[in-house]
Parts: sequence; C-alpha cells; structure tokens
Amino acid sequence: MADANPMTVPDGATGVLVLSTGECVWGRGFGAEGAAVGEVCFHTAMTGYQEIMTDPSFAGQMITFTFPHIGNVGANADDVEANDPHALGMIVREDVTEPSNFRSTERLDAWMAKHGRIGLSGVDTRALTRRIRNGGAPNGVIAHAPDGVFDVAKLLEMARAWPGLEGMDLALGVSTEMHYGWDGGVWKLGAGYDTSSPLPFRGGAGGGAVQPTDPVTSLDSPTPNPSPEGDGLKKTRPHVVAVDYGSKRNIFRNLVAAGADVSVVPAQASFEDIMALAPDGIFLSNGPGDPAATGEYAVPVIQQLLDTGKPLFGICLGHQLLALAVGASTTKMFQGHRGANHPVQRLSDGAVEITSMNHGFAVERATLPATARETHVSLFDGSNAGIELTDRSAFSVQYHPEASPGPQDSLYLFEKFVSSLKAPA
Repeated sequence: MADANPMTVPDGATGVLVLSTGECVWGRGFGAEGAAVGEVCFHTAMTGYQEIMTDPSFAGQMITFTFPHIGNVGANADDVEANDPHALGMIVREDVTEPSNFRSTERLDAWMAKHGRIGLSGVDTRALTRRIRNGGAPNGVIAHAPDGVFDVAKLLEMARAWPGLEGMDLALGVSTEMHYGWDGGVWKLGAGYDTSSPLPFRGGAGGGAVQPTDPVTSLDSPTPNPSPEGDGLKKTRPHVVAVDYGSKRNIFRNLVAAGADVSVVPAQASFEDIMALAPDGIFLSNGPGDPAATGEYAVPVIQQLLDTGKPLFGICLGHQLLALAVGASTTKMFQGHRGANHPVQRLSDGAVEITSMNHGFAVERATLPATARETHVSLFDGSNAGIELTDRSAFSVQYHPEASPGPQDSLYLFEKFVSSLKAPA
C-alpha cells in the first residue's frame, strides 16, 4: 500500500495519496490535475458512485471505494444528488474503463475532470481500507500530476496542517443561499424524473429548484412568500419546509412522492424565516462536518421549532442536530459508517432494515434525555441509529432512507412523517 521511501516516486506513478502519518499510496491519477486535502474514508457500496461523489455530506473527504470496478457504467446527468461533486476525490482499484451502460453519456474520468475532482487508480484498496479500519480515518492529500513530478514533502505538510473535521462547520459551504420550492418526483426507468406532481411551484426540469421567475424569494427579501399558494393555486397537500444543511435531492423527491409540497431554506434560516412560510412540518436534512459546530446556529432554531408542536423529521446530520437540541451529545467516530449494506434494527418490532449510511459522528446514547426514545440501532457496532421524542412530534434516523439499498426497507419513514402532518383545509 505504501512505499517504504515516501520521497521516491515509483516508475509510472502519476497520482499519490499522502497521509498525515507520512505514508504514501502511489497509483495512476485521473480526472482533474492538482491536489486536495481532507479526510480519507472508505465506502462499501457496489453501485451509485455518482450519487456518492455528489452527496454534500462528503464535503471535506476523499473516498476509497472498496468495490474494485468503479466507473464501468460511466456518468450521466440523472444520477447526481447536487449540481457538482462535493467529495474531494476518489481512490479505486481498477483503472476507469470505457463505460458499458445504455444510460451513460460520458466516461467517469471525463466527468471527474470537468468538475475538478481528482481520482487515483491502481491502489490496493483492501490494504488502505484495513488501514482506515484499524487506525481510524486519517487526514491526507490526494494529488494528480501527469508528468509524475510531486513535491511529496509539501504534500505531507499540507496533510499535517489540515485541522480535521472535528469542530468544523461545513454546512454553510454546501447549503443553498436562497429559499426555493422543490418540483419533481422520483426517477423511473424509461420516463426519467416525474414532473407531473401537483406542486404549485413549477420549473426545475427533472425535479429541482424552481426558476427565478417562479413565486419564491430570497429569505433576505422583506416579504418572503408565506406559503406555496403564492401563485394563486390552492394548497391541497401538506407543506414541508426543509432546512438544507447539505441535502440530497432524492430526499426531496421522496417527500413529494409521500404526498408533501416542499420548500427549501438555507442552513442559517431563522425561526421567523421558516414560520413565515407556513409549514405543516419541518424537515432537517443531512450534511457534512461536525454537528456540534453546525449546532451553534442550528440548535436554537430547532428548539424553537419544537416548541411550535409542528412535526419534525431529521436524517443524518439532521438526526444529530435534533439530538443536540434536546440535550444529547455527539462524538467523532473512529472510522465512521459509509456504505449501502448497513443493517439497522428497528427496536419497535425487531425488524432489520438494510440501510445506506454516511456519517463520521454519532449520537451518544447515554446522553439522550428521558423524553427521547431510541428507535433504531446499528447492528455493526451497536451505535444509535434513530430517536423519537415522547413529548413532541419529532423523530430522526442516522441513515439515508432515500438511498433505498433495501431497496424499500426504510421508505416508510417518509410516509410516517407526511401522514403526521395536518391536511390542508
């Protein structure tokens, strides 16, 4: 995995991963040229590499894929969770090859280059994964130079100078800056994304943000749109206001599919901003970074929202922020949970859900108050994977039900939330 002499570039190497410990992992670079510094983690999913790379929760991280054949189905415009990749780069075993899939529109390495993301192939990803599993997720620098010339000492200095994710608020860097309405449902083979949902917000081909001509405004506007009735259409579905800490698009699609209209607001939206939109319920999204850092501005707002009695639903970072809002604590995990094959037990009936996870922080079970009932537990390490408040209408899960690895084991959560919302008069 690592060269015994980290200052020596092996013949043919055009890419390198330099860990803060001084270890060097050499390989063949692809995608963008240059260098990026962050946390090195591993992901066990066999499919969905485009969704993973564009998940805002991966901001500040580079991903080691344990499945060797990454890139063999190419890339397309549908399989993304955000406009651009948020993961810094990818580390893979096999070279990216010509795609073999009818949905592909370009090669993965070309897609990576276009979006300024660095790839490293030819790596013993099993050895690197064992290194992370046994030693924890290290800081590192991924670099690509087609001429094979690297200043390894400088790269090592970069890796050691990076402060790490603990104490880092990354939500502000990936959150929307504007309030917008979400339009569009889930994807279907041969049909693409459903754009026939009865949402009053119109626009956003393929399910996305409305265009500037639609009746939505920035939260900086003195007269924010009070509800999704701003274009004169009567609201017939419950209205969910989603707080975007680094959200995945498929979450919004599943909320729509469950029967809700969705408006999205920035991570720093105030209580007054959110309530001005007349929500029937509030959704707390996933996102990157340390929940305690994001909680400095998010927790006071969530506490006010809980006091309204309106239903709340949180996923991933939203789960952690809800726990913080009721007095619990979070902690940095040794290696984190990242994959599409994580078994989670539902404590209400003992059923096991196969889930998708992506988190490096966890809620500390022992700090949960008496009013927070644990609902789900990871069967990998026993860590908390869900809570429900007994004195408020609020619940959350640590995993990603919208990723559908089961494939439908956890979709009931969206229906549970939307069905709890007061139907419009």
